[in-house]
Formats: sequence, structure tokens, C-alpha cells
Amino acid sequence: MAAITIAPNDVLIVVDMQYDFLPGGSLAVADGDAIVPLINNLARRFSHVVLTQDWHPADHISFASQHVGKAPFETVELDYGIQVLWPDHCVWSSHGAEITADLDIPHAQLVLRKGYNRAIDSYSGFQEADRQTPTGLTGYLGERDLGRVYVVGLATDFCVGWTAIDAAAAGFDVTVIDDATRGIDTAGSLAKAWAAMAEAGVERIQSQDILD
Repeated sequence: MAAITIAPNDVLIVVDMQYDFLPGGSLAVADGDAIVPLINNLARRFSHVVLTQDWHPADHISFASQHVGKAPFETVELDYGIQVLWPDHCVWSSHGAEITADLDIPHAQLVLRKGYNRAIDSYSGFQEADRQTPTGLTGYLGERDLGRVYVVGLATDFCVGWTAIDAAAAGFDVTVIDDATRGIDTAGSLAKAWAAMAEAGVERIQSQDILD
């Protein structure tokens, strides 16, 4: 019997399982493809699944290519704070922006696109990086009376972590399934993300806590 029983109104949020974040992609997360079968298995336990999808214009402000003299993984100060600069990735309508075909979750009910505003990055599925502009996901989950939020996907220290923290701030009980995520870990970002999630009250479990 599983240690954790998924309730009928619990929801799994699968973050950014897109080709550009997988091996061979422009912003590949090491071992990112290894979690796809596990996410597929976990998703079968949930009646409710939401997918997020990074979706940027080609001149997005988070791209290092848009800042003269800057390289990927350097930072700049923008109106809303410090921004890590990335290789061009998940440009809308490109192959790299597509959700991997190996993700087998036909019962997913919502695909939420984020980062389409040229002037603001958006790691979180709930709120853009200006910390003011909502995506509407809080309202969606609330209107459907969904319960505990479980988060998996890429990358742990950015889009997964921010999504989990914002879900907790919105009043949801939140759990990140550790081994169903992978991190980038630039300048200690992975440890910082886990610490921030713990401070926000996000629970951290392993998939076996659900699947066993």
C-alpha cells in the first residue's frame, strides 16, 4: 500500500518537459530525459494534471543574445530585479518549445504557456517574474476546487521551485517529488531553491512514497 494516497481532487503540475530542456536542446538539463517515464507513471495516479510550457518570443529579454557583451548564465539588473541570462530557448512555434512526445499524459486538462511577454521572464506557473502579473493558474485550481498540488519536471531550481513556492503562497498545500525533477545548478542555485521551498512550507518526497 502506498505511503501517500493521492486524493481525487489532488493535482499534478508537470513543469516544462520540452525539447530545449532535454538532452540535445539549447538549454538542456542534465539527465532531464530520465524523468519522463517516471512522470508518466506518476501521472496515472492523478485525475487532474496540468502541464506548463515555456513560450518565448525570439527577442525575449531573458536571452543573453539580447544583451550586448553578455553570455549565458551571466546576470543583468532589470526593472523587476536580477535576471539570469539564458541561451535562446523555447521560442514559440519552434521544435525546441514543443512538449516532448515521450510525455504520455493524454488526460492532462490544461497546458499553460508562460514567458510569452517579451519584457518579463516567467519561471513560475502561477506568476511572472515581476511578482505582480498572474497567469490565472491560481484561479483555475481554485475554481475547480482542486486540493494538494504536486510538482514535477524541469528545472528544480528555477521553474519547478518558483512554481512550488508560488503555489504555497497562493494557499495550496504543495509537494515536490524530488526524483521526478532535475536541476540546472548554476552558482549554487539548486541548494538555494530547496532551502527557499522548505522555508515556504513545500514538502519534499520521493516517487516511491506514492508508487510503492
